[in-house]
Amino acid sequence: MSTHLLGIDLGTSAVKAVLSTVDGAVVATAFAEYPIEQPQPEFAEQKPNLWCRAASGAVREVLARAPHAQVAAIGLSGQMHGTVLLDAAHQPLAPAVIWPDRRSVAQVKEITTLVGAERLYAITGSPVATGFQAATVRWFQQHAPELWQQVKMILLPKDYLRYRLTGVFATDPSDAAGALLLDETRRDWSDELLAQLGICRDQLPPVQPSASVSGYLHAEAARALGLPVGIPVATGAADTACSVLGAGVVESDQLLLTISTGGQLVQPCETVRIDPHGRIHTFCSALEPGEGRAGWYQMGAMLAAGMALRWLRQQLFEEPEQIAYDRMMALAAQEAPGAGGLLFLPYLVGERTPYMDPTARGVFFGLTLSHTRASLIRAVVEGVTLAAYNAYSVLRELGAAPQQVVLAGGGARSRFWQQVVADVFGLPVQPLRTVEQSAVGACILAGAALGIHDAAEAARTWVHYGSPTMPDSARHAFYQERLAAFQALYQRNAGYFGG
Repeated sequence: MSTHLLGIDLGTSAVKAVLSTVDGAVVATAFAEYPIEQPQPEFAEQKPNLWCRAASGAVREVLARAPHAQVAAIGLSGQMHGTVLLDAAHQPLAPAVIWPDRRSVAQVKEITTLVGAERLYAITGSPVATGFQAATVRWFQQHAPELWQQVKMILLPKDYLRYRLTGVFATDPSDAAGALLLDETRRDWSDELLAQLGICRDQLPPVQPSASVSGYLHAEAARALGLPVGIPVATGAADTACSVLGAGVVESDQLLLTISTGGQLVQPCETVRIDPHGRIHTFCSALEPGEGRAGWYQMGAMLAAGMALRWLRQQLFEEPEQIAYDRMMALAAQEAPGAGGLLFLPYLVGERTPYMDPTARGVFFGLTLSHTRASLIRAVVEGVTLAAYNAYSVLRELGAAPQQVVLAGGGARSRFWQQVVADVFGLPVQPLRTVEQSAVGACILAGAALGIHDAAEAARTWVHYGSPTMPDSARHAFYQERLAAFQALYQRNAGYFGG
């Protein structure tokens, strides 16, 4: 029997389980899916019991693939911002409201006005947005007051799974930060915000370090997962914070760019750096601050990255998905930079950084009869990458000075997209080859909770990168000119999007 660490990542569409050795070798992965339910157009909900069922299925499958593994500890990662409301018997009062939910537009405006935008940023490090726990709770207070009166505990998604595994209520600073109820500097719930929003402190779980033991696997959960009773369960972290660990990005000289359905830029920082204009999010990381450790990170978020390319694929190509993507990248690579003057704003579902504009919409600008499918594809890839750089410009303004970009997600698998990122950013690009990085980050935290390793050091040594891609200085200068046109295209049309 060999000792292993188990990472469970409760994602937006699936639970992913990863089994690793204590020195970072991934020996098995598995996943189990569940739907997002939309009972009304602006709603996005999930049934918490389906998370638990999926976790059991994924863990049992991963254990079947490594039958001789002995699990020493479990680490948790999970989708951010969501809300699970429990009654006095610790049963869900309603389906979980998750981050894509947009029912709370009015509550976002109310909270920002009530607290004051600058004060809100100063406390939480971030603007509030629809789907964030603070806004969702406010919506329930106003639209379901009888249900709200029954609420005894408010949990984030991964912390509900923890309760079902251990019977313990707990959270960590990184996930609590995404609730928009945390004092970022103190790394604890903000009494000021709780008082203003009518939330009692005992309705929220205690906040404890990510690399600590929060509880132990109890008998019922052990039977469901096929594991022995009593395995330590680490506090864990939000999926973004775990993905930073899994990507080995724990120093301020690295920038993590993830191009998946959406897109995220993450810049680790050793002190709390808050944008007074609310264009980016500053959240606690999975590392405790001190002694040069990056205890926080700044994040820019794009709502449609790979989603924009998937939309184009669905309109233009009938081949199986992966064949279509490979063909699209090959076609785009044949098109010259700039796509023949074609610009694309990838704001198909609104945009976060830097505009925080839910009304923003996608635009193809400059279409002529000479443009081809290759032009459209290249314009989409460039538009998504320029949107990422637009968010990066805010990070630079606030002091970020990375020396390289670590590229993760589907974009990291395309050599063509790697080159576009290198040229737009003017920085070397290191493609991430670590699979299921959030679940790997959960494994790292599980080992750190047992004292097997230091989380930051394990992140540096566990990560796997592909060959780097270097920028071309002439193309970088060209894309800087395109960036100015890209920004102007949004600014000149912003007033029309809402109508």
